[in-house]
Amino acid sequence: MLTVPGRRSGQPRSTPLTVLEKDGQRYVVGGFPAADWIRDVRAAGGGTLTVGGVEERVRLVELDLDEARPIMREWPAVTPQGVEMMRDAGVVTDTTPDALEQAAGICPVFRVERAV
Repeated sequence: MLTVPGRRSGQPRSTPLTVLEKDGQRYVVGGFPAADWIRDVRAAGGGTLTVGGVEERVRLVELDLDEARPIMREWPAVTPQGVEMMRDAGVVTDTTPDALEQAAGICPVFRVERAV
């Protein structure tokens, strides 16, 4: 669960997310580009990630297109049901790694870093 301050209200807003761990880094994908949590993260820069009841203050760093592509290619294996929802909503055309890679730049990818 990611909790960030609302960009207008400042009140905590929580959303469930899938986290990909790859090469010692963690990533989250904004599968629905117009989602409020994405705008809130961009405004706040981070928040609290809760996994298994453990809270961690995090910073979310948006990746550029070249960094995002390989993460997007892995996304169908990480959350096939989430990718199916993205397809059904018209965000992507198919559930394949190629189709998800094409969505890089449309769907933001964030690297999750421990806040200091």
